[in-house]
Amino acid sequence: MSSQSSIYDQYRNPLASRYASQEMSYNFSETKKFTTWRKLWTYLAKAEKELNLPITEEQIQEMESNVGNIDFNRAIKEERETRHDVMAHVRTFAAVCPLAAPIIHLGATSCYVGDNTDLIVLRDGFDILLPKIARCIQRLAKFSKDYKDQPTLGFTHLQPAQLVTVGKRACLWIQELVMDERAISRARDDLRFRGVKGTTGTQASFLQLFEGNGEKVKKLDTFVTHMAGFEKSYIVCGQTYTRKVDVECLNVLASLGATAHKICTDIRLLANMKELEEPFEKTQIGSSAMPYKRNPMRSERCCALARHLMALPADALNTAATQWMERTLDDSANRRISLGEAFLAADGILMTLQNITEGLVVYPNVINRHIAQELPFMASENIIMAMVKAGGNRQECHEEIRIHSQAAGNKVKQEGGENDLVERIKSSSYFAPIHDQIGSLLDPSTFIGRAPEQVEEFLECEVAPVLKKYEGKLEGTVSLTI
Repeated sequence: MSSQSSIYDQYRNPLASRYASQEMSYNFSETKKFTTWRKLWTYLAKAEKELNLPITEEQIQEMESNVGNIDFNRAIKEERETRHDVMAHVRTFAAVCPLAAPIIHLGATSCYVGDNTDLIVLRDGFDILLPKIARCIQRLAKFSKDYKDQPTLGFTHLQPAQLVTVGKRACLWIQELVMDERAISRARDDLRFRGVKGTTGTQASFLQLFEGNGEKVKKLDTFVTHMAGFEKSYIVCGQTYTRKVDVECLNVLASLGATAHKICTDIRLLANMKELEEPFEKTQIGSSAMPYKRNPMRSERCCALARHLMALPADALNTAATQWMERTLDDSANRRISLGEAFLAADGILMTLQNITEGLVVYPNVINRHIAQELPFMASENIIMAMVKAGGNRQECHEEIRIHSQAAGNKVKQEGGENDLVERIKSSSYFAPIHDQIGSLLDPSTFIGRAPEQVEEFLECEVAPVLKKYEGKLEGTVSLTI
């Protein structure tokens, strides 16, 4: 190892260095965290001044002008000495705000800055994710509309089933993203501020500051809450806001992970059948050993990140379950990891998914060939009905179809040949009355039901209202370089 310290000489979380956006990485950065602490101390001082505590405008201005002036090295040294991160930053802030030093953190507990900052970061994290979900919905909506009429084999139990359309299948993906947008929006809007609650949530220290005036204490809480951009604060809390809030936040993100995993698993399966492919760059290498391969690496990345994301709610659940009385500190180290990783993983998933949905490639000829291999079997009932209309006996027709179907099936499964059921029917004198109808009876477009209409209805009724919420935020493409 070289004597000169390097970022390459220490562990870096791949979520920050490889997968998530700079915007989301900054949201969970030390700079965002500690500048927010300083803003919260400033909000508190402003509100206390407004309510006639002896705080001057010069002190407020000094604090405001030094919000971003953080001596991180000093803060690290202070924390080594105090073994307390909040007091280390109180002292570091006070060092550049000598006038305001006596009133910084006045009446507050550590969770005033810690928990309130976490709630701001959670809210801002959701605000970063929601437009990205909308962009994925928009891209898939265009794709589903473009391919609403393209018949394709449906699959149940991963076995060929009644035909759907490529666009209709994409609507199944969109539907889950729409549900995620709704759930994440709800979780975001349900967030409240911890506010100004004191050491165990009783506001006792502030009641003392205001000489027993409870109305002023309530106003203090309201003023700071609004300055932080929240409409409401939690009326009751312990030393911390309830960790059930973290459970709700991570649950909706994990649900988004499940959606992305399902979408990308479908894409991987369809890529295996060569019906659909994710984008593939001109210079991209699919395999170091097999030059011809076009591996679905983006979809695989989504699935990998999603598995990590889906595991994280267990952290929040265990933390919520073990918060004794008003709080225990065994939540701190865990939350430093799990909250940030959940949002960064979700961000990386959505960036990758947007890139995928902007360049999906469909191969209709392959799809049509697969339909041709299976459709004759699916058309058996149509053929029987046509024969009955032409004067045939249903039971006799069923037996003829059964014999020819089994022979065709054996040729496919045992001999590896093509499905020749149609040729067998066309060469059978029994089916002579409907030979001229065989083509129309096997037209794939007659087997897709109302799939095209369902696509149009779904996009109009369910998708358009969601996208309307994000007007002006839907542009921009994602290029993945790693």
